[in-house]
Amino acid sequence: MHVGVCQVQLFLPENHSLKGKRRVLKSLIQRLKNKFNLSVAETGFQDNWQQAVLGFSVLSSDHALVNRALDKILDFIESTGMVVVGDSSLEIMTFSDSFPER
Repeated sequence: MHVGVCQVQLFLPENHSLKGKRRVLKSLIQRLKNKFNLSVAETGFQDNWQQAVLGFSVLSSDHALVNRALDKILDFIESTGMVVVGDSSLEIMTFSDSFPER
C-alpha cells in the first residue's frame, strides 16, 4: 500500500476577509473532493485571510498512480484560478502487506 501526502501553500491576494477565504476554500475543497478520490483539509494559516495551507492524501496499491494523482491534484488547484499556489511538499510512504495472500 502506498500513501501520498501533500501540503500546499495557497495565497488569496484578492481576498479581504476570513469569510471570503472560507468561501473560496470551501468551494475549492468541494471541487477537489468531487474530481478526485482524496482526503483534504485546511491545515495552516486558519486565521490569516490571504494565506492557507491545504493538506491532502491519496492511497493506492500502485506507487506510480499515487505520484500521478498528487501531480494532477496540484495542477488542478493551479488551473482553477481561485488561488495562487506557493510552495508544496509531498511524500509517498510505502507500507508492507499486513495480510499476505495465501
